[in-house]
Amino acid sequence: MSKIKNLKKASSRIKKAINNKENIILFSDADLDGVTSLIILEETIKNLGGNISSRYIFNRGKEGNGLSENALKFLKKYAPGLLILMDCGIGNFKEVDSAQKLGFEVLIIDHHLILGKIPRAEIVIDPKQKTDKYAFKFLAACGICFKLSQELLKNKKCLSLEQSLLELAAIGTLSDKMPLEEDNKTLIEDGLAHLPFTLRPGLKVFFKIFNLGKYFVNEIVQKIISILQHTEMKNHLNESYKLLTSAHDKEIEKKVKKLIERSLKQLELVKEIVQKIEKKVSSDSVFIFEGEKDVSIDFTGSIASRLFAKFQKPIFIFAVKNNIIRGSARAPKEINSVEALSHCSFCLKDYGGHAPASGFCLKKQNLGKFKICLEEYFLNLDESI
Repeated sequence: MSKIKNLKKASSRIKKAINNKENIILFSDADLDGVTSLIILEETIKNLGGNISSRYIFNRGKEGNGLSENALKFLKKYAPGLLILMDCGIGNFKEVDSAQKLGFEVLIIDHHLILGKIPRAEIVIDPKQKTDKYAFKFLAACGICFKLSQELLKNKKCLSLEQSLLELAAIGTLSDKMPLEEDNKTLIEDGLAHLPFTLRPGLKVFFKIFNLGKYFVNEIVQKIISILQHTEMKNHLNESYKLLTSAHDKEIEKKVKKLIERSLKQLELVKEIVQKIEKKVSSDSVFIFEGEKDVSIDFTGSIASRLFAKFQKPIFIFAVKNNIIRGSARAPKEINSVEALSHCSFCLKDYGGHAPASGFCLKKQNLGKFKICLEEYFLNLDESI
């Protein structure tokens, strides 16, 4: 059976970096797919005796999607080194070039749709590459990182570590709403089977608070995802990362309860915004296009998903800050949201994601052009169906 393209090549390059004591920099998205990807690779590399020079979880609301010039300004002190991008990178063409000019070798581990071409990174792993013969194309980034971890650890098996990383892969895959079939089905079933017996202190607390006698395992995991999917950031790491990697301490239960309380408040805010937008929506509208000044980019995805569940039509929800607009798109099966964004790419700073769920960024001055472009796209799409 074929392996994901460049998986063995990436494993060899990481082992070389470990053996030569090179700087290894881990860079990921802030959602749970990105965070679990980072932890899976970090703990694997540490198990092999490697040292992580820096971890950087990017803030989508402030920095956009993936690697940015702002992030490179911070990271350049670690060059030369191996820069590993997880759950991002496949659309960072200019930024990858900039990273290489600073002296980094770049390894991309992504699962988002290819935007016409591939960045000139030294190694690119993305099952959606046309030249990738691996049969299953819908792994989350954490699922790919788990397979890379297995490749790295194949001569140094550690069952407890593999089980612990499998738990993270299951959570990350579920959080990213990947198809529950084939490789993903196996990852999730095996991960959920281990989770009630997890040794990870941050997860043990959730199973203590949400009693297994009261909830099923998958219900508790969905609560974990809801609480940890978007958490506050400090020094380029977020609370989700810190909780999932923390050793047990007396304060951990207090921290989790605080996160639960904040999550409930955020949920109420999202519900209020959804209700507000619902009142504006016309029944004959082809798509929904709404923005809110006081909304964090972190919640545009949740708002878009809730609206999509009700209206079953393309949804574009955005937040405005400092004349920059960032947003999330959702679309039904017959429509590819990334293709819609690609059609309007002349208006956008960046965009990318999956067919049913994607993200975009543009200058406020281009908002009107963007809406008109989407109207034309969906009008032509209706005529061609």
